[in-house]
Amino acid sequence: MDFGDDRGSTRDTPPGRGEGDAAAGRIPLGVVVVDRAGLVSHWSSGAGRLFGVGREDAVGRPAADLLPVSGALAEDTHGDDTRDAYPPYDAPGPDLEASLDGHTGYATAGRARQSGHDGAPGERLDVLWWAYPLVGPGPSRLLVLAADATRLRDERGYDDETAERIAPGFARHTELPASDELARRLPEILPNMGPGLSSRIVAQVLELGYPVLEFSQYDRVPVTPYWGVPRRPGRRHAEAVVPQQRSAPPLVPAGAETDLEYAAVRERLEFLNEVSSGIGSSLDLGETIREVTSAAVPRFADFAGTHLRAAVLAGEDFPDGPPDATTVMFRVWVEHNDEPGRWDDTVPVGEAFAFPEHTPFYKCMVTGEPVLIPRVTEELSERISGEFEKRDLRPLIGGRSLLIVPLKARNVVLGFMVLMRRPDRPAFDDMDRTTGAELAARAGLVLDNARMYTYQENVADTLQDSMLPQVNPRMAGCDVATRYLPGTRLGRIGGDWFDTIKLPGSRTALVVGDVMGHGLNSAAMMGQLRTAVQTMATMETPPAQLLRNLDDLARRLGDNYLATCLYAVYDPIRGELHLANAGHIPPVLVRAEDGSSELLDLPTGAPIGVGGVAFESLRIAVGPGDRLVLCTDGLVEVRGCDIGEGLAALCESAAHPAASMDDACDTIIRALNTRGGRKDDVALLMARLNGIPGDHVAEWRLDPDPREVARARRLVRAQLLDWGLPQAVDTAELLVSEVVTNAVRHAGSEPVGLRVILADALLFEVTDDEPALPAMLGAGPYDEAGRGLRVVSRLAREWGATASGHRKTVWFEQTITAGT
Repeated sequence: MDFGDDRGSTRDTPPGRGEGDAAAGRIPLGVVVVDRAGLVSHWSSGAGRLFGVGREDAVGRPAADLLPVSGALAEDTHGDDTRDAYPPYDAPGPDLEASLDGHTGYATAGRARQSGHDGAPGERLDVLWWAYPLVGPGPSRLLVLAADATRLRDERGYDDETAERIAPGFARHTELPASDELARRLPEILPNMGPGLSSRIVAQVLELGYPVLEFSQYDRVPVTPYWGVPRRPGRRHAEAVVPQQRSAPPLVPAGAETDLEYAAVRERLEFLNEVSSGIGSSLDLGETIREVTSAAVPRFADFAGTHLRAAVLAGEDFPDGPPDATTVMFRVWVEHNDEPGRWDDTVPVGEAFAFPEHTPFYKCMVTGEPVLIPRVTEELSERISGEFEKRDLRPLIGGRSLLIVPLKARNVVLGFMVLMRRPDRPAFDDMDRTTGAELAARAGLVLDNARMYTYQENVADTLQDSMLPQVNPRMAGCDVATRYLPGTRLGRIGGDWFDTIKLPGSRTALVVGDVMGHGLNSAAMMGQLRTAVQTMATMETPPAQLLRNLDDLARRLGDNYLATCLYAVYDPIRGELHLANAGHIPPVLVRAEDGSSELLDLPTGAPIGVGGVAFESLRIAVGPGDRLVLCTDGLVEVRGCDIGEGLAALCESAAHPAASMDDACDTIIRALNTRGGRKDDVALLMARLNGIPGDHVAEWRLDPDPREVARARRLVRAQLLDWGLPQAVDTAELLVSEVVTNAVRHAGSEPVGLRVILADALLFEVTDDEPALPAMLGAGPYDEAGRGLRVVSRLAREWGATASGHRKTVWFEQTITAGT
C-alpha cells in the first residue's frame, strides 16, 4: 500500500510471483496521525486521495469525522443496497473509534465501510485500517494506516474468502534497514513532521509489530490482531504476509507454522483480556495486589511474587526519583502452585529489604525493563543466592525459567513482579517476555490507581480528622462521647462536625453542624464555621444571637455557604439546657427518671446562610443523669425511606440502657447504620447531664474594699477544708488573693462576686462591674504591680476572662491532686 507516492505499500504478491512483479500491484496507502485531542495533526496525500479530503481541510478536524469508526456494514442510505457484494462480518475486537478515543493501549486492525466524500450513491468505501498507539511527551497519540479493500479485490482478483492475510508493508532499499527507511520516508509523506517525531513513531510501530488483518475462509470475520508477534527468521520487518490464491497449491509448512503462531497469539490475547477483566475490581490496594499476583499463576507461571516500594504500599504520594541500591522493597504477595509452605521461610510475605546490585532483580528495578533468563543454571543460581545473606535460594530457583517484569506507571517504577516456571515446563521466550511486560504494564496502572485512591483517602481522612475536635470526655457536670463516620461516597470528605466548648460558670456548649455538600469546599467551610462558633461561644453569646451572627458570616463568605446547626448550652448548676436550632434535625432527650426518650420540639429556624429568618431559643429543665443526643441527618436519613422512620429509630435506640457512654453511642450506630443506602457522613454527640450538687457550690458577695481580700482568703480556706481538700488551700488562697485584689482595685461601687465550684477540678470565679478585660503586663524588678495575672497563669491549670454586658468575670481552675 502506497503512502501516496508508491514508496510504501501493502504487498499482495501471490505465490509464484517475483518481487518485481509484486511492485506493480501495490495498493495506495493513506497515513494519518491523530493528536491527544482526537484531531488530525498529519494527513498524507494518499489519505487525501482515499478519503477525498485535502490536507488543508483535514488537519485540525476531529479524526472521527474523517475516518471509518465502526466495523458494522450499514445499509446504503441512498437506496442502493450493495451489501451482497461484500461478505458480512461483525468486526470483533475494538473498532477504530475505540483507538481514536484512547480506550486501547495496543495496536489494532480492522475493516469498515464508509460513505464517499461526496456522499453520492455507489461511492461507499470498503476500508482496511491499522492503528498504532503512540506514547511519549509529544502531542501525537495514534498513527492510522488505511487502504481501499475494493481495489485489492477488483484489481488483484482476491475475494474475501481467499485473501487470508493483509498487512501493511513499506518499499525498501536493499542498503537500508526497514526501520531506517520508514523513518526516512515519514517526513516526506507527512508534511511538518520532523525526523525526531518520525523516529519515535517508527520505533514504537516496529516494537508493537504489524497488526495483521486476518480473514477466516469459513467464518469470514476479522481476527483481533496481536501487538507483539515475533517474526519468523528470515522475514524482514517491511515484508507483508503473502495471501494465497484459491488456484495456487497450498504451502503446508508455512501455513501450519502460521496457524500455530496465531493460535499462540490468540491464547495470549485471551489470557491478557481475562487478566484485565479480573484485576482492578477494587480500589483497595491490598486486594489489588493479591489480584495482580494471583492472575499469573498457574496459567502463565508457576510462581509469582510482587514487590513494591514503601511509598506505594503506604499509599503515599508518588515515589521520588528512580529506585537505587538503597530503595527498600516490600514483598507484598506470593502465589505459587508448589507444595504448601515451600516458599514461606525463604521468601516470606511482608519482608522488606534492598535488593543487591548484582542481581537480575536489581537490574529490572533500575532499568525499568523486563529481564529474561530462560534457564537459571547452577552457576547462576549460586551467584544470585550468594548476594542474599542467610538464605539459600538455589533449591528454589535452580533449573527454573525466570522472568522479572517492572511494575510502572507514568514512567516511574513502582516495583516489579518475579515470575518463574518449573523445569518441566517450557521456558519463557521472547513472546512470553512481551506478554509478561504487557501483564505488568496493566497491573502497574491498576496498582497506581489503587495507590492514588489510597493516597487521596489518607489525605481526606487526615484533613477530616484535623478539623474534628479532640473532645474531653469529662466536662464540668457532664460526660461526653462522640462518633464520626465518613461518607461512603468516593472522596468521603464531608462537612459534618461536632464540638464541646467550656464556658464560664461550669457551663458547656454542645454543638453539631452539617455543611451542605461534600468535598474540600464543604470541609473548608466547616472549619470556618466551627472556628466562628468557638469564638462567639467563649464570648458568652446567647444561642439565638450566635446563630444570627453565624448566618451573617456565611452570607458574607459567599452565596453557596449553607449549613444546619444546633447549639445548646448546658448549665449544670441550674439544671438547664438553653438551645437554638438553624434547620437541623431535633435532638433526643432521654430522661433518667423513667428511661423515656423524646424528640425536643424546638423552633426549627432556617439553615445558616439563607438570611432574613429570625432564630429563637428555648430553655428546658433537665435532671441529673438525663442524656442529650445530637446527630446529623446522615445517621437517620436513608434514600428511599421517610426521615421520620429514622428519627423514631434514633429515639428507640437512644433509650436503650448502656454500661457506658461509649456503649450507648455504639448501640445507636449499630441500630441505624445497618440500614442500607447510607452515603452521607455522620456526626454523633451524646452528653450525660450529671449536674453539680448544690453543696458543691459556694458563693459570696464582697464589698469593693481592699480589706475584703483577707476575708476572701478566709472564706475559701474554710470552704476547702469543709470539702476535705486541705492540700489545695495554700495555692487557692494565693490565687484568690491576686484576682480579688485586681477586682476591688478596678471595680466600681457594686459588690464583687466570688464563687467556688467543686467538680473534677476546683473552679474559682470573680465578677465585678468593670467590663474591660484584664491584660497581662510586664513588670520590672522594682514594680509593685503587674505580677498578679502572671502568678495566676503560672499556678492555675487554666484561666480566662469573659465580659457580659457591663460586667466581667475572671476565672481559673485548680487541679485536685491525688491525696488532696
